[in-house]
Amino acid sequence: MSCRSIFQIQGKQSLPVSLPNTHEQERHLRLYSSGAAACTFRRSKNAGFSFSKDAQIFAAPANLPGPRVTSAETTLACPSTIVTNAGWAEFSERVSGEWDGFGADFTLEGEPVELPESVVPEAYREWEVKVFDWQTQCPTLAHFNHGVPYFMYKAIKLLPTVGCEADAATRHSVQERMLTLSHHPSFAYKYSGCYVSVWPIFNEIKNANEVLELEHCLIDPRDKESRVRVIQVLGLNDSELKLQNIKVFVEQWYGPFRNGDQLGGCAISNYAFATTQPLSGSKVTGSWQGVGAIASFHDFQNMIQQLEDEYVYKSIRDVGDLILLPKNLWCSIKRGENKETDCEVGWLLDHGQAITSKCTFSSAAEVKEIVIAVETATSE
Repeated sequence: MSCRSIFQIQGKQSLPVSLPNTHEQERHLRLYSSGAAACTFRRSKNAGFSFSKDAQIFAAPANLPGPRVTSAETTLACPSTIVTNAGWAEFSERVSGEWDGFGADFTLEGEPVELPESVVPEAYREWEVKVFDWQTQCPTLAHFNHGVPYFMYKAIKLLPTVGCEADAATRHSVQERMLTLSHHPSFAYKYSGCYVSVWPIFNEIKNANEVLELEHCLIDPRDKESRVRVIQVLGLNDSELKLQNIKVFVEQWYGPFRNGDQLGGCAISNYAFATTQPLSGSKVTGSWQGVGAIASFHDFQNMIQQLEDEYVYKSIRDVGDLILLPKNLWCSIKRGENKETDCEVGWLLDHGQAITSKCTFSSAAEVKEIVIAVETATSE
């Protein structure tokens, strides 16, 4: 039986949403929106992936079927979206909630960037302890607002504390990002909770977008409460994209969405990671193959798309092209002969098994294609 509920946003009633059936290990998840009643979902820890302990889902099938048929679903008739009710409802269920963890900035060489001295506790300065990680919160909410997909999150950085004092931590900064019909960067999502978004950073002085933040959010197929967000900060100069720095967030689902009012604190199993061992390049170089889900952006009328059409995805990686990061992460940016730019992020989940995200920009620095793939190494 599916759950049929009605969202209420700011006292107004939106369209009913039919939620899909779920599987074992279910856990009720209640979403909240601005204090208004929302919908009770069931959260399945491994929903969205057919995962088995022997990890055979990472092998691409010999004869991959064509794109999944979605004619039975309701497609939203919005001028700027290609979204299905069922697809967005599944995505909303798995991405919404309180995501707590740690975040750090990295240089183009993969070196961690030290936090400003002004935010470091005096005790650390006296002990000459360097701090590289922010403790972070990322309350996230997705739903339908009057039949239109709505997505928002707050990136909250907390001032470093000495010892296990997270519950008393003070906010250093809050950055809110929102996806609505009237404010829609290029956004591609997968029902599993993964997504890729391009956030333009507007320069008010020059009245232009000079920086793009390309955000890759990848959820661990083995644990739906564990995810990483890697943001590639791209400078834009005469339609040429250049990587400026990298932001990495390692997060754990802590509970239902409460707009950041509650901290996971020491209950969160994540830990500061910026200075831990980076990924070894030999583990990700060579030939890889898997199943990719793709979204194509042919014009400015379809900027919110579901990653749906699946195909056999092949890639070859050279260590010289990679920026190797802690937590088994890597990223790269490559410019092709046709002046297109490929920006990739990868997460090595196990030996020879990875989940990757790639965004291709055209020669005019416009989003052309986004792919999220589950890959297996085919050569050592």
